[in-house]
Amino acid sequence: MTDFPRLLHTVLDTRDVRALAEFYRALLGYQYRQGDEPPPEGTPDGADWLTLNDAHGTPRLAFQLEPELTPTTWPRHDVPMQLHLDLTVPDRASLGEQHRRALELGAELLLDRTDDPNEPLYVYADPAGHPFCIFVG
Repeated sequence: MTDFPRLLHTVLDTRDVRALAEFYRALLGYQYRQGDEPPPEGTPDGADWLTLNDAHGTPRLAFQLEPELTPTTWPRHDVPMQLHLDLTVPDRASLGEQHRRALELGAELLLDRTDDPNEPLYVYADPAGHPFCIFVG
């Protein structure tokens, strides 16, 4: 067999599709797929699915409405994590800058492991409660 399925993008459930898409758009520098851009100011946004592409137009993340989403309670295991995103930066200076940006954009710090000499990292919850890590890699 020579053909395999191709991963299109990762989809995150959320109670607020636009807000979570905006968070990751700003954090990662992605762009909306054509037709998914925010509506004009003052116009209701009834988005139930949005996709973000990288600078080359490749779909990377999508967001779907899930009104009953129960956020993970990680690091407690009452509600398991189930999925998280790993994001890397080249060095500790970049880690500090991206940490500041993530918090400014609305991430919640869950774990600070920047004292680890081999793999300094932060673990956050995005505005919908999904965990993600930023580490030097």
